[in-house]
Amino acid sequence: MAVWSVLCDFDGTISTADVTDTLLEAFGKSDWREIEAEWLAGRIGSRVCMQQQIACLDASKEELDESIDAIGVDEDFAAFVDAIATRGWELTIVSDGLDYAIRRILRRHHLPALSYYANRLVQVGVRSWKLDSPYADTACSSASGMCKCAFACRARAVGSKVLMIGDGRSDFCVAGSADLVFAKGSLITHCFDKCLPHVSISGFSDAIRMIPVLAGREPVV
Repeated sequence: MAVWSVLCDFDGTISTADVTDTLLEAFGKSDWREIEAEWLAGRIGSRVCMQQQIACLDASKEELDESIDAIGVDEDFAAFVDAIATRGWELTIVSDGLDYAIRRILRRHHLPALSYYANRLVQVGVRSWKLDSPYADTACSSASGMCKCAFACRARAVGSKVLMIGDGRSDFCVAGSADLVFAKGSLITHCFDKCLPHVSISGFSDAIRMIPVLAGREPVV
């Protein structure tokens, strides 16, 4: 029986909206869109993009909290967490988003304590913020603030197979290192284009239905 290490993205995968995009739309100074265009064009990496965009935020902590508190989570995520725990598999949230938002959203929705790794949001003034990236890696091919591939390598080192669950560009690199991907959004197209083993899902209800398959045999996609 396979032992799986489950790496799960947060924004748009667990949460129903991208937290950083939500905050920038509400509180970002005008030049954050220009920074986004530089990233989309490949002229800067995601870590630099995120750091520059977070510096564009003009909001109090109370305003950020109110905006974050309006963001929901996939209604089947808690059941997925329980199903993974029943198998004795490890689930880790790996996010190129904001640790503060992940912690607040998980607590607000009364979800179980989970290991999560993300960029660190730091308040530097009454209405100003910065981003630290403690899990960045200079060797990261996508110049991300969170090197998700490093977590996949650690899982393999202890003999686990790697399941990655994600929805977007921050998951493209690690998708190539996983044994199987549960893909949403633009990650589906990426997996098709790169011929990566994957299952297209619309949410965690689909992921739950796949767990017996993972437990019983090698995935056939």
